[in-house]
Amino acid sequence: MNKLPQVTIAFWIMKICATTLGETAGDLLSMTLDIGYAMSSLLLISVFVFTLLTQLRARRYHPLLYWLVILSTSTAGTTMSDFMDRTLGLGYAAGSAILIAILLAIFAAWYRSEKSLSVDRISTLKGELFYWFAILFSNTLGTALGDFLADDSGLGFMGGALLVGTAIAIVVVLHYTTRLSSVLLFWIAFVLTRPFGATFGDVLTKSNEKGGLDFGTVGSSLVLLTVLVALVVMATVYNRPPIPSPERLTEN
Repeated sequence: MNKLPQVTIAFWIMKICATTLGETAGDLLSMTLDIGYAMSSLLLISVFVFTLLTQLRARRYHPLLYWLVILSTSTAGTTMSDFMDRTLGLGYAAGSAILIAILLAIFAAWYRSEKSLSVDRISTLKGELFYWFAILFSNTLGTALGDFLADDSGLGFMGGALLVGTAIAIVVVLHYTTRLSSVLLFWIAFVLTRPFGATFGDVLTKSNEKGGLDFGTVGSSLVLLTVLVALVVMATVYNRPPIPSPERLTEN
């Protein structure tokens, strides 16, 4: 049975909420609580593995479970990127280049194995694993790109968010006006929504002196979590299987 959600406007709104929350929650662990990038990465990768195993055992699409895995990839991606770029000293540009190579290798292995990069239906365990690892590293790449735009490019947090938001809008236009592969456009948008979430998360959490709104990691995370939970509840109600009518039960 299909375990993936329909790719609609609601999907992208939830994706942006989840990735922005991943940025603020990852920073909450590594910086506000001072756990550090390495320990935070190990902790959040463990959460990712736990949620992924639960998702793999599911027999159908469960919105809460699916978005918990998305959120775990987003938070883990935040600390993994920061660990590579800051603790290991690779820098945002080199870290992004390495992550792009890893993501392309995942796509190549996925296509070679499954002959598809489907984002609508996955029928094998191997395909599902490729799907989730592509999501994990696309979110990690998005964090590095977002930090590069906000810090190294000179655009700042707001400028980086506006640039990535414009790029996402272009992808949307291409989707509706061209015959470019919908799978290709999906993954481009999926990667771009992560740096948008990263830069927008920084806009929410950073101080006014640094160009942010100074909501802090705790306040921003709570607001984003509330919005995401509300959207997941709506998706769960919408996707709830219909209750068979008494006539249908009698017929069976």
